[in-house]
Amino acid sequence: MEEKSLDVLTPGLDEPAIGISDCTSPETGIEKDLAEVLADVMCVERVSIDSHFFDDLGANSLVMAHFCARVRKRADLPSASMKDIYQHPTIRSLATGLANAAPVEPSVPAPTEVVTSVGTARYALCGTLQFLLFLGYAFLAGLVTDRGYAWVSAGSGVIDVYLRSFVFGGVGLVGLCTFPIAAKWLLIGRWKPREFPVWSLTYLRFWTVKVLIHANPMIFFVGNPLYVLYLRALGARIGKGVTILSRTVPVCTDLLTVGAGTVIRKDSFFLCYRAHAGRIQTGRVTLGRDVFIGEKTVLDIDTSMGDGAQLGHTSTLYSGRAVPGGQRWHGSPAELTQHDYLRTGPATCGTLRRAGFGLITVLQLFFLYVPLSIGGAYMLVTLVPALNKRLGPGRVELTSLDLYIDALVLSLLLFFGFVVVGLAVMFTVPRLLNLVVKPDKVYPLYGFHYSVHRAIGRMTNIKFFAWLFGDSSYIVHYLRGLGYDLSQVEQTGSNFGTEVQHETPFLCSVGSGTMVADGISIINADYSSTSFRVSRASIGAYNFLGNNIAYPSGARTGENCLLATKVMVPLEGEVREGVGLLGSPCFEIPRSVERDSRFDYLRSGDTLRRSLAAKNRYNIRSMVFFLLVRWLHFFVLTMFGLASAELYDSYGPVLIAAFLVFSLGFTAVYLVLVERGIAAFRALQPQVCSIYDPYFWWHERLWKVPDNYLEIFNGTPFKNVIWRMLGVRIGSRVFDDGCYMTERTLTTVGDDCTLNAGSKIQCHSQEDGTFKSDRSTLDAGCTIGVGAHVHYGVTMGTGAVLAPDSFLMKGEEVPQHARWGGNPATEMRDALISPTR
Repeated sequence: MEEKSLDVLTPGLDEPAIGISDCTSPETGIEKDLAEVLADVMCVERVSIDSHFFDDLGANSLVMAHFCARVRKRADLPSASMKDIYQHPTIRSLATGLANAAPVEPSVPAPTEVVTSVGTARYALCGTLQFLLFLGYAFLAGLVTDRGYAWVSAGSGVIDVYLRSFVFGGVGLVGLCTFPIAAKWLLIGRWKPREFPVWSLTYLRFWTVKVLIHANPMIFFVGNPLYVLYLRALGARIGKGVTILSRTVPVCTDLLTVGAGTVIRKDSFFLCYRAHAGRIQTGRVTLGRDVFIGEKTVLDIDTSMGDGAQLGHTSTLYSGRAVPGGQRWHGSPAELTQHDYLRTGPATCGTLRRAGFGLITVLQLFFLYVPLSIGGAYMLVTLVPALNKRLGPGRVELTSLDLYIDALVLSLLLFFGFVVVGLAVMFTVPRLLNLVVKPDKVYPLYGFHYSVHRAIGRMTNIKFFAWLFGDSSYIVHYLRGLGYDLSQVEQTGSNFGTEVQHETPFLCSVGSGTMVADGISIINADYSSTSFRVSRASIGAYNFLGNNIAYPSGARTGENCLLATKVMVPLEGEVREGVGLLGSPCFEIPRSVERDSRFDYLRSGDTLRRSLAAKNRYNIRSMVFFLLVRWLHFFVLTMFGLASAELYDSYGPVLIAAFLVFSLGFTAVYLVLVERGIAAFRALQPQVCSIYDPYFWWHERLWKVPDNYLEIFNGTPFKNVIWRMLGVRIGSRVFDDGCYMTERTLTTVGDDCTLNAGSKIQCHSQEDGTFKSDRSTLDAGCTIGVGAHVHYGVTMGTGAVLAPDSFLMKGEEVPQHARWGGNPATEMRDALISPTR
């Protein structure tokens, strides 16, 4: 694989990037050895010890990652990391830096960790029982729906139907919310720190509770005091005045302690469990009073933070680590900082205000939303003669053409009506609401302004439209319509990806010529436990932002910066310009490291205009195609739903359960066939090309295939079946608790691997105007931690472990049974990632 990577992703020897003239010979033994290794990796005769790796020798980060891997294999040479390469970019300076570095305590030789494997039979048995539990839940839902619908439909008149809908909907909602709580206490009791193998009967109980908790409607109350009450009912010890904005629900709630006045920002993980080497490990997460947890953070098991402590954005606290009271930490792994992440003052927000906000929410649900959603559709079909004639049960035969015409008309109206009306609402209503919330003004939580702010965020972060317009020139017009300030846009055809989120779109500024990959989260709202404030977040001109970046207001970056994947954007120090930033906490790298100058001629003049026009035409066809793909999916489900209505009187709850099962199975198979059909059922090959190459446009189509359905199969053997159908080379008994793989056919996962929630294997990068992809391989028994990110061209040896929230850079080779972690990831002592037992 190394030879393939170097062949595909490095400049050729005939290109001017690589030169060996004016070679300065090594003066010491370590210089000689390092120079020989680098020359061998770059396939040249020799290299000068004073030549800059990137500027003079023309190497890129992938080449240097292979160089580091070769050095680590040499017992006579000190270990080198990519951070060392950027800090010491010549052989002479690298040799000096490695020689002068403080000696690292050798890792306590951890015993070779044997991955727990329960065998194929128990693996299959667990999957079978999970499927039966799903069938039972679907039948129970069908039975309750059947009885409730029959009772509501027996009402006479609008008032009677409304009252019956209110009663049934209220009882049903309370049942949906309390059922997971009751199941947790019956199946588990109180969670305790322990370990158990995946696919066991104990794991089956764990999975059942986890799925029910995640499916609970209470998830929609994140950011509401009612959500805190829900976690308390599940056993969590949570104090007064706690604000939780993360939609990642903790599972082992009895192990969670949160002190009064704590704030937990969105996209943070505090699960109180993790999967490791084929076992589930549960452990405590303890937060004191007035703690602040930033966005895109991970709290591993057995971690704690004292009163008044802070953990910044894009940071992680590894197992066994504790932040003393009053201290501020950030980074992955977290380290001490002086920056104050709590940037908004307090406001009056007492218990009465919180209780009132929760009560108003409950009243809206029970008296407005629930009755309308249950009784509204029934009344519409009953009272409108034309609809009752066409859509009422028993009106047409299953073999009648009318059934399919009805499904066609109904699906077209609902689907494309949603698109048109949705865009109209998104471009108008939030603008009116935005008149109420003033920038840089502190407002109390749980009041009118807070409700308006949340409504703006919900309406303008609908993923469907970012998915539709992303990776094309039209995302620029869409974001402007939402309220983004995009200055004088320089169209590239890939200014933004398909995953863009913000607190409010009206305070987002992006400079001219800037390109943003997927996964950006613009943090332009600050929270305390009692207040919030919105403020402008500005991204400078001619920047490139990689994947999964949290970009806060007040960021200290200016023009012409490269922000690498998962970088922690700096909030202190001088404004960075003309540099690259990598890691958490970040450090400077050359701005041009990620550039490949061979394609620069395509980015200006008539060549750019012709290429951009061709890409725009291709993207329009892709958008139309995927609208039709999603509409066809909706049409089939609509047709099956109408057919079920015809048979409802005969089969009742069984038919409702069958519809749920069919919807899930059809969605998975249909979208798998769409994705494999786009690729003509062939595997991808490693590539390096311009974003104006038709291959890249075709590759973008693969990213647009909807895949949210994958989340439903997390933690089950069926996830592995779907990965195989999508082309992943995946071994037996792999435990996947929520990993995402971007290029399926370039990914290899060995037997008994453990993939944690929020992890990602990304076999590509888009760096300015250049697209690169390569294979990544996880050998048997590897573990990928919660929120970890694996880049392209990576190999992880048998039994290797990547710690939570780590970024394993392109081209890295992790030895067998090694423990790596950090951003960027390097070898770590075992004590930093093993739980204390």
